[in-house]
Amino acid sequence: MNGIFIAQEQLIYMHFVIFTDLDGTLLDESYSFSAAGKALDLVKKTKTPLVICTSKNRPEILYYRKMLGIKDPFISENGAAIFIPRKYFSFGVEHTRIRNGFLCIELGRSVKELGKGLEEVRKRMKIRSFLEMSSSELSRDSGLPAAQARLALKREYDIPFRILSGKESEVRRMIESAGFSYTRGGRYSHITGKNDKGRAVRFLSGLYKKEMGKIITIGLGDSPNDYPMLRAVDRGFLLRKGPEEWNRVITRLLE
Repeated sequence: MNGIFIAQEQLIYMHFVIFTDLDGTLLDESYSFSAAGKALDLVKKTKTPLVICTSKNRPEILYYRKMLGIKDPFISENGAAIFIPRKYFSFGVEHTRIRNGFLCIELGRSVKELGKGLEEVRKRMKIRSFLEMSSSELSRDSGLPAAQARLALKREYDIPFRILSGKESEVRRMIESAGFSYTRGGRYSHITGKNDKGRAVRFLSGLYKKEMGKIITIGLGDSPNDYPMLRAVDRGFLLRKGPEEWNRVITRLLE
């Protein structure tokens, strides 16, 4: 069962909902989640919702959802969009559009808009963004297999980039003064709209509460762009040992 907690001398059944980052959290440096196998089996056995909340884009997340065998909603590109399978909830959900069978709730700004903001940074700083990289270059730079690197370049609401020269604080200042947001993940810096993982997690948590009643939300991440998510959940875990630690945390909660 998901969890039993004692309150006012009564046993109250609670549902867990897990929000998890991928890189450096559920995935190790070689992009494997094998070390989290036991916990993932428990997630499936207990039918605990597992929501991927990552800087990765929609095609990448669909790849990992298939690999993991999960069918829950997901949050892409640092909280820029929420994707909910049709009829997942028993009630109607207001959405921006329908994409590939998912109700899409857009919270971020388009790559076209973000690209213009990044050009202003480029005038004073040396950077290298995903918009400039080929799939083979990204594969070499990130360690992603070639097929996954091709998926990673299909950005919709967030542009990852490397700062090759200049101070991070100055890059942040320029991006924010242009009306965008800056965040840093495990490997890359990111320019985004006024969205973050926390806002998306709070929105989706509200839908789960409406559907399931009393829930306890769990968040797992490893880097600064995960902080808003970890603050938005009931129990947030900042991991340092990737899927091995992910396995320990979730196993303790669900066993």
